[in-house]
Amino acid sequence: MNLLEDRLQHANGAVVLATIKVFLHLTMSMTDVHQQVYERIKAPLLTLVGAGSPEQSYSVLCHLHLLVMRAPMLFSSDYKSFYCQFSDPSYVKKLKLEMLTAIANESNTYEIVTELCEYAGNVDVPIARESIRAVGKIALQQYDVNAIVDRLLQFLEMDKDYVTAETLVLVKDLLRKYPQWSHDCIAVVGNISSQNIQEPKGKAALIWMLGEYSQDMHDAPYVLENLVDNWDEEQSPEVRLHLLTAVMKCFFKRPPETQKALGATLAAGLADTHQDVHDRALFYYRLLQYDPAVAERVVNPPKQAVSVFADTQSSEIKDRIFDEFNSLSVVYQKPSYMFTDKEHRGTFEYSEDLANLTVGAEAPETVISAQRYQESDNDLLLSTSDKEDSGIRSSNGSYTSTYNAPSDLLSSQTPAETALINPSSSTYSTQTNFSLDDLLGLGVPDAPAPPPPPALALNSKPVLDPATFQKKWGQLALSFSQECSLSPQGAASLMNPQSLIRHMQSNYIQCIASGGQPPNYKFYFYGQKAGAAAFYLVECIVNTASAKAQLKIKAEDGTTAEAFSTLFQSVLSQFGHS
Repeated sequence: MNLLEDRLQHANGAVVLATIKVFLHLTMSMTDVHQQVYERIKAPLLTLVGAGSPEQSYSVLCHLHLLVMRAPMLFSSDYKSFYCQFSDPSYVKKLKLEMLTAIANESNTYEIVTELCEYAGNVDVPIARESIRAVGKIALQQYDVNAIVDRLLQFLEMDKDYVTAETLVLVKDLLRKYPQWSHDCIAVVGNISSQNIQEPKGKAALIWMLGEYSQDMHDAPYVLENLVDNWDEEQSPEVRLHLLTAVMKCFFKRPPETQKALGATLAAGLADTHQDVHDRALFYYRLLQYDPAVAERVVNPPKQAVSVFADTQSSEIKDRIFDEFNSLSVVYQKPSYMFTDKEHRGTFEYSEDLANLTVGAEAPETVISAQRYQESDNDLLLSTSDKEDSGIRSSNGSYTSTYNAPSDLLSSQTPAETALINPSSSTYSTQTNFSLDDLLGLGVPDAPAPPPPPALALNSKPVLDPATFQKKWGQLALSFSQECSLSPQGAASLMNPQSLIRHMQSNYIQCIASGGQPPNYKFYFYGQKAGAAAFYLVECIVNTASAKAQLKIKAEDGTTAEAFSTLFQSVLSQFGHS
């Protein structure tokens, strides 16, 4: 280390970082010396950040960011080195904001928060958002938050939608950790009109506070009622979910004023096309039907302050990145195996031979021999152009978990529940609990007749070998190309792809080949028109994260292609419900 110390002053940043890596790894088992290394390498790193191009500064900042996250106290006195400069690119500013958040402590919090508040009015909207979030994160990790809460509440007075939205989200988190601040926060939040908030997360945060503190907010029931009246105009499922829960909470705190709004909310929720919204409304309705006291304990349980908010990155991942210091892992903020191993090279990758596509019709566990086909430009299953066309982009869909309720709770709706959505159900018996419907003003309308089943009938035992399938696919023109949705239960059931194959087979639609890995799966299906020789061929690419399926359908009988498409989508939508 003594021999290499002068390399810390080298003009080449790569030499400096390589030297630092040697120092860090040599002293991993020597705690005192390791801390001295941190002190020694601070100055060279900060010098490199200020020299050279923004791209070089960013690379060095990424390594400095890693060290700051591991030992924030050692960098707390150098907080001014991480202030954003006017000329800094946005990606450099964002990294500096993260470091300022990490090194904030009792001695420097006031100065850091003051600086961050200046960025809130930045013309660069993403940086303004990040600065507001940084102030909120500091508030959540400090004991003395009086001044910080005052600063956050001042943001609500700024006439900027994105500032208000970000601040409301942070105030919500603050109230979850510091309930004692509810009086001061609610006094300011109560003056905000929901009509002035356009961003879903900001509106959802406001609705949460209206429900949680409805006893302290005089107009809460009427604000919620106004939001329910505009239910159909609200596009965000997140907002509708929060609205369902907020109205339920408000009902148990102020029943007379919220009774009408609760009835309208449950009726709208049960009629909602979004699966999560519908299921939550159904859950609340059945809870109220079972026992209102139980429903109150579920919706309004005694709450404890949140002490720690979950970290987005595990300590194991952080340690792995540290082990790969002075590499792209630090810049990408993920271990190398996440972006170099074969299974992580793309969002939807297929093998270069058919060995990884399994036959799904008669022998689900067998494998098609790769030697049976020679890859060519016309080889549809394997061609590069087809892979590019059918590749699915990475999805960060919002559906992150599946609620496994008892089967009777997720079963088909009772006549009373059906009547909330469909006017006039003849099966609605006198034994139904009318008292709840009358209380909430829900009524019992008539249901339309169920839609007729698809007219197309399929051969129950179609026969088509892989070679003929591939030949037909290459010859036939595309009849339909569209996207359809799977139910959340169906997406969850695809943990076992064979279950989808069996489901389709039970409806006379056979699988000729399948492949892929979570969250993306690729299937080739076929069906045959009953009493005719015409085949229908389908390429189905499913992304379980977004619960979406991309369909390409080719038909030998073009006059019935649309009927088959309707039938296929109907069968697919039923997957997971049986």
